[in-house]
Amino acid sequence: MAKRGSRRAASANRKTTARKPGKQPLTGWKLWLRRTFLWGAALALLGVAFLGLAVFFAARSLPSYNELKATQNAQTIIVRARDGTEIVELGPSFGKWLSSEEIPQVMKDAMISVEDRRYNSHFGVDPLGLARALYDAAAGDGRISATSTITQQLARNVFLNSNRTLDRKMREAVLALALESKFSKEQILELYLNKVYFGGGAYGIDSASRKFFSHPATNLSTAEAAIIAGLVKAPSRYSPTADVDAAVDRAQVVLRLMKEQGRIPQSASVDPSAVKLKQDRGQNSVRYFTDWVLPQLDILLPETFEPIEVWTTLDVGMQRTAAASIKSNTPGGAQGALVSLDRDGAILAMIGGTDYVETNYNRATDAVRQPGSAWKLFVYLAALEAGYTPEDRVVDAPVTIDDWSPRNSGGSYAGEINVRTAFAYSKNTVAAQLGNEVGFGTVASMARRFGITTPISTFPAMVLGSSETRVIDMTRAFAAVSAGGMSVEPYGVVKVTTADGETLYEHEKARETRLVPDYVAAGITDLLQTAVNTGTGKAAQIGRPVAGKTGTTSSNKDGWFIGFSSGVTTGVWMGRDDAKRVGGLQGGRAPAQAFAAFMRYAVKDRPVEEFNTELKLPEWQLEPDDEYYFGDPDDYYYIDEQGNLIEPGRPQEPGEPAFSIEGEQAPPPPPQDLTERQQRPVQNVPPAVSEDFLDRATGGGRRKTPATPPPQPATRPIPAPQPSRQPAPQQ
Repeated sequence: MAKRGSRRAASANRKTTARKPGKQPLTGWKLWLRRTFLWGAALALLGVAFLGLAVFFAARSLPSYNELKATQNAQTIIVRARDGTEIVELGPSFGKWLSSEEIPQVMKDAMISVEDRRYNSHFGVDPLGLARALYDAAAGDGRISATSTITQQLARNVFLNSNRTLDRKMREAVLALALESKFSKEQILELYLNKVYFGGGAYGIDSASRKFFSHPATNLSTAEAAIIAGLVKAPSRYSPTADVDAAVDRAQVVLRLMKEQGRIPQSASVDPSAVKLKQDRGQNSVRYFTDWVLPQLDILLPETFEPIEVWTTLDVGMQRTAAASIKSNTPGGAQGALVSLDRDGAILAMIGGTDYVETNYNRATDAVRQPGSAWKLFVYLAALEAGYTPEDRVVDAPVTIDDWSPRNSGGSYAGEINVRTAFAYSKNTVAAQLGNEVGFGTVASMARRFGITTPISTFPAMVLGSSETRVIDMTRAFAAVSAGGMSVEPYGVVKVTTADGETLYEHEKARETRLVPDYVAAGITDLLQTAVNTGTGKAAQIGRPVAGKTGTTSSNKDGWFIGFSSGVTTGVWMGRDDAKRVGGLQGGRAPAQAFAAFMRYAVKDRPVEEFNTELKLPEWQLEPDDEYYFGDPDDYYYIDEQGNLIEPGRPQEPGEPAFSIEGEQAPPPPPQDLTERQQRPVQNVPPAVSEDFLDRATGGGRRKTPATPPPQPATRPIPAPQPSRQPAPQQ
């Protein structure tokens, strides 16, 4: 009985247990959340393991500390002129290697403050710094600030390049972790301060100190250390030899960070502007050219760190003459720029300013300024292509286009003149009329065709040069005219070789493109030559044929002269960097004089070349309205005045009707005497399409030749002004 009772109790217990609700399985989003967490954790562990292995093998492959000290990671570049002479040597300048004990503590503190404030607490990569940068970007303008630690920068400078790719950043992080695992913080900072680039070819703080302050880095003051530390972010921008104000402003930022981080007392008074800088006399005008040409090596060459020699197009004598002509002719307080191209686009000389030591800003390639009347090149090119010739008559008179009334420079008007005279004396009213007739968009398209890369306005005042452009682009455009209307591509590198003579790159002639027909190039050359012979460019005469154009903007803010002779094309600009007025600055004065001073030397060994100004017009400009009377009518089909098709070579019997398109009887054949037809009364037959449609269909600018040529060129009618979007202030 006892056993039966116990069995009964056990059964009851089992039933009771079975009735209790069990743990429900996860379903829906909870299940997916759990799986995501587990998979994420697994992947994270796998990534950490992979990263650990990568760091381990990277650390094993790293050079020893002594090997890293002996490694020079910079490249020596010798730049040669077109005749092979060395014009400048660029590359590493290493001072004395300073041990950690020899480096002033203020230098270490300045560098850590501005480049890596958490240097002593991270392990090569700073997750907190990255998180802070992401937060600042999200709360600010969306731009992520630099997050590389000092260790990462060292890894990049020694082992990698500066490409902004994800692969390079990942390799940089792995190498930084490897460096931290192999070397102490003190060793890494020592390597960094002795190897980082500070601009001007200076690598390491000792080289930088000697270059900028004329003493070794062991004697650096707090202000000097702040200036050097501030250079790492942008060595060329903050270089004290290039821009003292920028260097001082950057040093003030470094000092502020040092105070915020407690590395110098808050009460410390440090004045970077009082630092005595070394006078650098080694720079000259050649550096404008090398600053422009050397960055192109990143595109032209495969990645290499071995010493190289760059053979350029620069002519040493022309460069020296260009510098002297700009410096001696530029008005006081203004700057000057010059670019000279050979007929194939090779740059013979380049001047970006009156003094490279004072400012290395290259106004020949970087500055954008209004070209004034030099822009009329494109206006007249468009007019010539539309059918005008230098002999055509135009009217220099007051004109208003959409409330814009251009005025001539002298305020006078010449009345009826030809196109050649209007261009030579730079008549603004005529340029406005021509631009209005051919279309301002057509003028803009012509400028684009000739190599203008800056934005171009299509307001009426654009014909007078209100759109800003670069000296090198305008010079390129005039060089294309000199080349007979063929495109010209400026270049500065002929070839690049290694120190052993192996050729790494050699310039290939650019593919030429015809920009305008040769008769248009001949016509504009005719106008440009007249502008120098008798017009506003008289000061550019050099005793041989010269073609060119002056340019002056309102209030004499910019002065230009661009021209060519004997295959050399040279553009000159003068003006102030702040675009203020320069008294007496006009394109026909100082710029033209500088042009002449340079060109007399530039072409002295070249044969005199006469310009091709003979206009061989295309047939559509030569054929009169009665073109079918030329030749023998028996040689081709033609349509008579009644619309009948006359078959060639078939004699028509008296009274026999000719084949009629409409099935009507044809009248007698047209008279062979042209005068007889011209004397007939004109039938009042409505045209098939409107004149407006014909204008649009044929480009809107082609000249319609009268049936009876007048005894002298007819005055060109002024078309009705086209509406524009907005009047521009430039005159």
